[in-house]
Amino acid sequence: MKNYEPNLVERQKQAAQARQAQLEKARAKAAAANDPKSPDAARQAARRATSEARNVRVAERSAAKVRQKEEEMERAAAKERAAEAGRAREIEERAHREKRESAESAARAASRASELAQQKERDLEREKERKAERDRRYAARKARK
Repeated sequence: MKNYEPNLVERQKQAAQARQAQLEKARAKAAAANDPKSPDAARQAARRATSEARNVRVAERSAAKVRQKEEEMERAAAKERAAEAGRAREIEERAHREKRESAESAARAASRASELAQQKERDLEREKERKAERDRRYAARKARK
């Protein structure tokens, strides 16, 4: 039998038998899977339940992550709004301070201008007095000669 080679008909017959055996095995497995009393059905049901529980936990974690991200975004938005309000308040305070400083500066400038004008008047008055004194001395000298 060492040199035995099956002919074409025998090979086809063996292939058909192998296909038939696979088909019967698949049918038996399907029937066992549909049978609620079989151990495979119980195992599959347990696997399904475990898988569904896992899917529920994954969905819960996803929802928790989404909620956490939303809360973080809300906190960031609130922080940004607070910062913006602080910047606006700072700008308003700066404008108020600059306005007050400008008014004070204008008042100081007006005061300084008033002081300079008074000083100039006093200087003119002194100059007039010196000239009058000089003229009086000159007239007295003339009168002595």
